[in-house]
Amino acid sequence: MPETVTFHDPLEEGPPITLEVFEVPTDVTDAAQRIGKIPEPDPYYVDVGMLYRFAALEQVRRESGPEFVAQHVAVRGHMGTGKDHDIEQFAALLRLPYFRIPLTGEVRDITLIGSTKLHGDGKGGTESRWEDGDITRALRGPALVNLSELNAAGAETLFALHGLLDRYQALDLPTGETVRLRDDVRLFGTMNPTDLRDYAGTQTLNKAFADRWVIWEKDFPTDEQLTSMLRRRYTTMADPYVEAIGRLAVEVNTSFQARDAATRVETPMSLRTVLDRLPAGLRMFQRADDPLRRAWETFVLPHVDPYDRDHYETVWSAVVRKGPGEPPFND
Repeated sequence: MPETVTFHDPLEEGPPITLEVFEVPTDVTDAAQRIGKIPEPDPYYVDVGMLYRFAALEQVRRESGPEFVAQHVAVRGHMGTGKDHDIEQFAALLRLPYFRIPLTGEVRDITLIGSTKLHGDGKGGTESRWEDGDITRALRGPALVNLSELNAAGAETLFALHGLLDRYQALDLPTGETVRLRDDVRLFGTMNPTDLRDYAGTQTLNKAFADRWVIWEKDFPTDEQLTSMLRRRYTTMADPYVEAIGRLAVEVNTSFQARDAATRVETPMSLRTVLDRLPAGLRMFQRADDPLRRAWETFVLPHVDPYDRDHYETVWSAVVRKGPGEPPFND
């Protein structure tokens, strides 16, 4: 029997979705390397709905006929909302090699597609050889490709990908070879919102390029979702700390999204801060008089712009004022 994985709707609105996982064929040239790029499932990952949506679209793709044109998903959200982690975990569960390709302003089309380079021929001379770029290499076999930071790429980079992302579903190389989109390749992307925030290097996405994607928004997690993530990962963290961290993050991120510039913070509390930095700070200062306050001062405020710290401190005073008096961990 083929190996399968089942996705459950965290909102409990849709039925479970069971999908067969992928398998890397042994005849792929770099099979061993691809198998090594299959991510491990994160035992602490909590799906807040995005993974289930990925699975629902994947199910449509598998069950539809030839009239269905593959849809490529771009996840848009602010920093620290877990966009890339969602996509990586989808690859892990489907057992697909994961290729994350950041589209920074320095990336050019030849970096993605490939180019002809000179190599020594072993006889004192040189010979030209074609070398695949990042995305061409990924397309040669089973892969989940994450084109990260879509709206940071230059125009020439985006135009080079148009044919791959529309009904043509292929890249035409300068060598004359056509690399077609395999049935076992999935294309995803991520991007930050284009607004007045400090996302250096981003720009409004070219409309022709944007139209080649299904764009789904990723919001900041709710208080309930954050506390669920913390409890799953830190089973011995005392409830007062779990609840305080969740409330702090929700209030800061609500202020981050406020329209009033006078009360708005410009730096959100990312999942890295909530799930990695603050718990590390609680461990580090667990014998202090106020462990949460010390962790806040050492692991949170240094990431905040100086003119934003008053806002952060206002949130602290309103939500916590003084951290819990008990030890942060019950172990």
